[in-house]
Amino acid sequence: MSKSIPNAAYRGFTMTELVTVMAIVAILAAIAVPSFKYVTASNRIASEINGLLGDMQFARSEAVKEGQSVTVCASVAPYTQCTGSPAGSAWQNGWIVFLDANTNQKVDAGEAVLRIQPAFSGTDAFVASTTAFSATTFNRMGYAPTGLAANITINLHDSTNNSAWTRCLQITPIGTPVTEKFGAGTPPCT
Repeated sequence: MSKSIPNAAYRGFTMTELVTVMAIVAILAAIAVPSFKYVTASNRIASEINGLLGDMQFARSEAVKEGQSVTVCASVAPYTQCTGSPAGSAWQNGWIVFLDANTNQKVDAGEAVLRIQPAFSGTDAFVASTTAFSATTFNRMGYAPTGLAANITINLHDSTNNSAWTRCLQITPIGTPVTEKFGAGTPPCT
């Protein structure tokens, strides 16, 4: 003889409960996904701009430490030479930091490459405000990048060109690199 189990003993979810839970999860996902996209894009942009800022600051400190000029310039693989203007104004392709004893902004024999930054993996654009700006050289005292008469701005835009994610790196004539958000700085970050 088999015993039957009363209906109250069955455990599980009803179809109504399951659909309600799925609707709540869908609503929460719809709210979270755009916020997550903003966070990831913002963090990627901040990482890229801070990479160049860090290398500029490193170049200044190495110029003082080594007692000779150090150059930061846009470069492409295999990252052994500067690309030069106007192609060199596209910093998203990568850059190098090297000792530049004769300040010619070229890696000559005996001039060590100190750092290499490979190209960005995404589609962000990192372009100087003037196409003539593809390199900056810090003298042995860490001042006055050669050839700068006014602030130079390197603008970083994501592929959608959303101003919320735009960041700029400005280099002053005395050699101070600073980062700015969209609309800030002199000239304004655009």
